[in-house]
Parts: sequence; structure tokens; C-alpha cells
Amino acid sequence: MRLLFSAILIFAIAPAVYADVYRYVDASGVVHFTNTPTNTRYVLYLKDSGSKPEFGEIIRRHSTSYRLEEALVKAVIKAESDYNPRAVSRKGAIGMMQLLPSTARDMSVRDPLNPEENIRGGSRYLRLMLDQFDNNIELALAAYNAGPNAVKKHGGIPPYEETQTYVKRVKRYLQLYRQERDGA
Repeated sequence: MRLLFSAILIFAIAPAVYADVYRYVDASGVVHFTNTPTNTRYVLYLKDSGSKPEFGEIIRRHSTSYRLEEALVKAVIKAESDYNPRAVSRKGAIGMMQLLPSTARDMSVRDPLNPEENIRGGSRYLRLMLDQFDNNIELALAAYNAGPNAVKKHGGIPPYEETQTYVKRVKRYLQLYRQERDGA
């Protein structure tokens, strides 16, 4: 268990390197990960297609449709799922923008694993949060993560470590995507 946690932690804090990830479990139950398998015991664990250009047009279209900064939608997707359309959280949030089933229904998303629908629904929900919190990005992100009632109840970003970390992470990605856009 400790090894699995360590592996997850390494993947979470590692710099952006794009490669397929392979794994195998040895006879002692130890899980091994690599991007360069050295024998046939390793099997593909995570397929990584790099910078995910296949989602660029979808993101651009829905960002425009919902009057959102494209860099903000990209930052939310990066923080929520790292562009994995099949992501499912332990709390049941689904897809690239990690929509809870109730939110997906409210946003008219029939298949939250479909990137087109998920990005549309997540973008719509993000726009609603921005509208509800007077375009305050920090409060809208906190509401996206913890729910708008939690933000209202606490009069700002809730004192939840997960939410506070989430807001900082999205803002960091937002800054990176803005720099990328500006050619910095």
C-alpha cells in the first residue's frame, strides 16, 4: 500500500513528461512502474498521448460558447483529470472535467465519459459558477470543487484542504496556459 501511494505521489508531482506507463506486480505483491519495460511481465497501464491536441477544438468551441477563457478550461481539465476522458474519482466524479452524476444531469450531459459532452457540461457549469460569484475566479473554482453552497456558507473559499489546494493548482495551470498562449 505504501509503495502504491509512493507511485501515485511520484506521478502527481513529476514534471510533465509524456510517455506510456507500464506496470507489473511481482510475486511479493510489489507493484513496479516504468515507461521503458525491460521484460514481458510489464503490461500497459496508462496510455499517454502527449499534449492532448485532439481536445483543442472541443475546448476552444465550448470556451467560446460559454464566454470562458480557453486557458481556464484547459487548467480545470488538467487539474481535474489530466486530460483523461475515462477518469473517475473516488467520489464518483466522471470524465475530463470530473462531473458528478447530478451535475452532469443538470448540465444535460448524457454520457460524461464522452469528451465532447463532458467539456460542454463542465464549461457550462464553470460559467454558472463564474456568474454566481461575480466572475471571481477563485470563488468560482472553489464552488466548482466544493459546491456553491460551501462557498456561500464560508463566505469565501471553504477551509477544506482539498479545495484550497485545488484552487491553487488550477491557478498555477491557468498561469502556465496563459504563458503558452502568449508565446512566453
